Amino acid sequence: MGKEPAVNAEYFIAKLNDAKVTFERALDCKHTEFDDLYPYMLEHPQFFWYKRYVAWSELLTIAGLCEELAFSWRDEFTPQQVGYIEQRVMSAKVLDFWFEKNDTKEHAQADQK
Repeated sequence: MGKEPAVNAEYFIAKLNDAKVTFERALDCKHTEFDDLYPYMLEHPQFFWYKRYVAWSELLTIAGLCEELAFSWRDEFTPQQVGYIEQRVMSAKVLDFWFEKNDTKEHAQADQK
C-alpha cells in the first residue's frame, strides 16, 4: 500500500477561504464556477437562490471538517459570521448581514457608484 497523506491544516484553511469567497461572490450575484456548470440556468431567477444554497452548503461542510479535525477555522471570519456558520441555517439574516457593513451609509453609497 501507498503512503497515507498527512492531514494538513493549511490545505483545509485554504479550501475554507475558497468556499468563503465563492459564497460571498454568490451573495453578490457574481460569477462562480457554478455558473459554468449550468449556463442555461442563468436566465432563471431561482438559479441565484440555488447557487447561494450550494455555496453555503460547501462552506458549512468545510467548516465542519475543520471543526472535526480541530483546525482553527474561526479566525478566517468575523464573530458575526462564525455565529451564522455555527447556526448552520442560511436565513435572510445571513443573506442581508453577512457583510457587516451592509447596513451602513457608506455601503449604500458604494453600491450606487
